[in-house]
Amino acid sequence: MKIFEAQRLIRNGQLRPTQILKECLERIEEHKDLNAFITLDIDGAMKEAKRQDEMLKTANLERLPLLFGIPIALKDLIYTKGMRTTAGSLFWKDFIPEEDAFIVRRLKRSGAIIIGKTNMHEIALGVTNNNPHFGPCRNPYDPTKVSGGSSGGSAVAVATGMALGAIGTDTGGSIRIPSALCGVVGLKPTYGKVSLRGVIPLAWHLDHVGPITNSVIDALILLKAIEGHDSKDPFSFKVKRTDLLQTTTDLSGVRVAKAVGEFFQKADAKILKVVDEVARKLEELGATVQMEKMDWLRDAAVANGLMTQTEAAAFHRERLKERPEWFSEDVRQRLNEGLSTTGVDYAAARYTQSITKKRFEEFFRRYDLLLLPTVPITAPPICGEGAVEMARRLTRFTAPFNIAGLPAVSLPAGKVEGLPVGVQLVSRSCNESFLLQVSLLIESLVQKASNLV
Repeated sequence: MKIFEAQRLIRNGQLRPTQILKECLERIEEHKDLNAFITLDIDGAMKEAKRQDEMLKTANLERLPLLFGIPIALKDLIYTKGMRTTAGSLFWKDFIPEEDAFIVRRLKRSGAIIIGKTNMHEIALGVTNNNPHFGPCRNPYDPTKVSGGSSGGSAVAVATGMALGAIGTDTGGSIRIPSALCGVVGLKPTYGKVSLRGVIPLAWHLDHVGPITNSVIDALILLKAIEGHDSKDPFSFKVKRTDLLQTTTDLSGVRVAKAVGEFFQKADAKILKVVDEVARKLEELGATVQMEKMDWLRDAAVANGLMTQTEAAAFHRERLKERPEWFSEDVRQRLNEGLSTTGVDYAAARYTQSITKKRFEEFFRRYDLLLLPTVPITAPPICGEGAVEMARRLTRFTAPFNIAGLPAVSLPAGKVEGLPVGVQLVSRSCNESFLLQVSLLIESLVQKASNLV
C-alpha cells in the first residue's frame, strides 16, 4: 500500500492505523532475513496507532494531519527521543537521544507513526550497507546482492512494505543509490530545504535529508511533512514550500538534456538503453531532448568524494584517535585518507564546488531537466568488490548533485536481468515541484509499459 492510498482509506473510514501497522509488522517478520532494521519500537508504534484509532471516533476525517496513521521508518542516524540511535556504529551502540531531530518532530506533528530505525552503512560512509556491527542489509530482489547505501535499510523497508515510507540521508548518493538498486523512489531535495539538526553528520557541506517511497506522490507527501526553515540549523534557509503536483501529459516546451560523454561509457549498456527509452517517452510527450556532453561531472564527483572523507574525518577525529579499531576496515581507510588530505587539496575541492554550482546555473538557463542513470550497474554481490572502490563506482552519477546542492530524484525504470534499474532526473535549485511533476509522468509511463509485458 502507498501512503496516498492509505490516506484515502483512513479518511473514508475504511482503514484504521492499527490495521496498517499490523500489516507492516507482518512484513517485517516475513522479511527479517533482509536485516532492514537495527532497532524496532513495536510497543511504542502500537500504542500510538491505538491512540489514533480512538481519535478517529470523534475526529473530523477531512482535517486529519498529513501523515495520520502512516508507519514511517527512519535511518538510524536521526535522533529519536527515548529510542536508540546508533549511526550503524559501535560508538553510538547504546546512545539514546534526549530529544527528537527537527524532522522527527515534524513527522510526529503530521501524525506519522515511527516504527523503528533502519540499517545503514557504518556512520553513512559507504554505499554497500554491509555493516560489520549490525549485519548486512540485503537486497529484496536477491538477498546475495547489496541493498545499496548508506540508506539501504530505509529502501528495503519501503520496497517490502515494512513501512509505507522512510527517511534517508544523502551525501554522495545515499538516498538515490539504494532506491535505484531496490526499485523505489528516492528524492534528494535542494541543500538546506530540510533541516539537518538532530542528524549525525557525515559531511556538513554535502549532507541532505529526504524521503524514500513507493511512489512519486508519496515522495511529495513526505517532503511536505519534513521541509521547512529551521532557525537553529546554520545550513537551513527559507524557501517557498513545495507545491502540490499538477497532472499533465503535455511536456511541450520542456527542455531535457540527456547526459552523454566518455564519463558515462563505463555504465552497463543495458542501463543506458533504459535511459534512452525514458528519453524517447519524454519526446513522445512533447519534450525536446538533446544529448549534452557532461564529462565535467567527473571533477565534481571526485571533489565530492574528497570533501566527504575530509569532513567526516574532521567530525570523527577524536574517535579515530582514541578507538580506531571500533571502525570497520573500509570506513577507517576512508577516514584516514580524509585525515591525510591537505588544506590545499580541500581548498581546491571547495573551489570545484563553486565552479560546479556556477556551471549548473548556466546549464539550467538552457535546460529544464537533466536525465542520466542513477547508478552505472545493477546491485553487486555483498561479498564482491571492495567497499571503498564500490563507493567510488556507485556514486559516479549521484555525487555531482550533492556538491551542487541540486534536487535529484531516482525513479524505478524497469529491470535488467531481474534486478531494478533507476533513472535520475535533476533540476535547478528549489524546483522540486516541477521535478516531481515530470517524475510522476515518467512513473505512469513505466508502469503502463510494465503492465504490457
